[in-house]
Amino acid sequence: MGEDTEAQELSHPFKATALIEGQEQNHQHWLKLFAGMGNLIKVLTRDIDHNAAHFFLDFENAQPTESEKEIYNQVNVVLKDAEGILEDLQSYRGAGHEIREAIQHPADEKLQEKAWGAVVPLVGKLKKFYEFSQRLEAALRGLLGALTSTPYSPTQHLEREQALAKQFAEILHFTLRFDELKMTNPAIQNDFSYYRRTLSRMRINNVPAEGENEVNNELANRMSLFYAEATPMLKTLSDATTKFVSENKNLPIENTTDCLSTMASVCRVMLETPEYRSRFTNEETVSFCLRVMVGVIILYDHVHPVGAFAKTSKIDMKGCIKVLKDQPPNSVEGLLNALRVHNKTFE
Repeated sequence: MGEDTEAQELSHPFKATALIEGQEQNHQHWLKLFAGMGNLIKVLTRDIDHNAAHFFLDFENAQPTESEKEIYNQVNVVLKDAEGILEDLQSYRGAGHEIREAIQHPADEKLQEKAWGAVVPLVGKLKKFYEFSQRLEAALRGLLGALTSTPYSPTQHLEREQALAKQFAEILHFTLRFDELKMTNPAIQNDFSYYRRTLSRMRINNVPAEGENEVNNELANRMSLFYAEATPMLKTLSDATTKFVSENKNLPIENTTDCLSTMASVCRVMLETPEYRSRFTNEETVSFCLRVMVGVIILYDHVHPVGAFAKTSKIDMKGCIKVLKDQPPNSVEGLLNALRVHNKTFE
C-alpha cells in the first residue's frame, strides 16, 4: 500500500518535483555539514594548508622557561661565539698575492717563507671555523632532542618552548650567513690547498713546519672535506640531523621532519600575514625568518625520504618560494641559490 501511494505521488509532476527537490536539499545540507565538520577537524589538528602552524613564534623576545634552561644554557655557550666567527669570515682576505709570488718564483726562499708565514695564521682561522661547526652540530642535536621528544607534537613543542625554537632558528640563520660568505670567497680553498701542498713537500724534505702543530694530517683531511662543500655548514647540519634520526630509532622520523616542516610553515605564515609581520620590531627579523625558512626546507629535504619538493611534502613549497620572490631580488638571491644548490628540480 505504501509503495502504491509513493508511486501515485511520483506520478503527479508537481509532487514528484517537490520530492526530488527536497531530497536534493537534504543531500546538500548533509554535504555542507560533513564539510564543516571536516574543516573543524582540520583546524583542531592544524592540518590546513600543508600542516601550516598558525601561531606567532617570538624570534625577537622569547625567554627560556625553567624546563628549557638546561638545554638553552648549553646552546647559548655556542651561539655567543657565532657573531665573532662571522666577523672573522667576513674579514678573511686570503694570501692570494703571497701564494702567487711564491709559485712564480719557486727558487726564491724569502718569497716561500713569506707565503708560508701568511698562510699559517689563516689556516688557524679556518681550523677555528671548522671546530665551531662541530660545536654547532652538537648544539643542534641537543635542540632536536628537546623539540622532538614525546609526548608533545612538534607544533606543541615550538609553541611551548619558544626560546629553544629561537635558538634552533639562530643556528640556521648563522649557517646560511656563513655559507653565503664562504661561497663568495675562493681564497679559503686556495689558501688551504697551498698549505697542504707545502706541508707535504716539507715532510718529504724533512723540513720542520711550525704550522703542523696547528693542523695535523687527520684534521687537515677532515677540514679539506668540509671546505670542499659549496655550503659546508648546511652539510654539517644536514648530516647531524640525519645522524640524529638514525641514532634515535625509538623516535618516529616524523617527529623530526614534522618539527622542520612546522618551523617552515611558521616562518612562511609570519612573513605573509600582515598582523604577524607588523609585530616585528626589528627590520632584520624579516631576513632572519627568510633564512630560517630556507634552512629548515633544506634540512627537511635531506632527512625526509621523499624530500621537500615532492607533492606529498608537508612543506608548502609554492607558498615558501612565493614569499621569497615577493622580497627585493637582491636580498634573497643567495637564499634562492641555496635552494637550487640543494635540489636539482628547483627552478
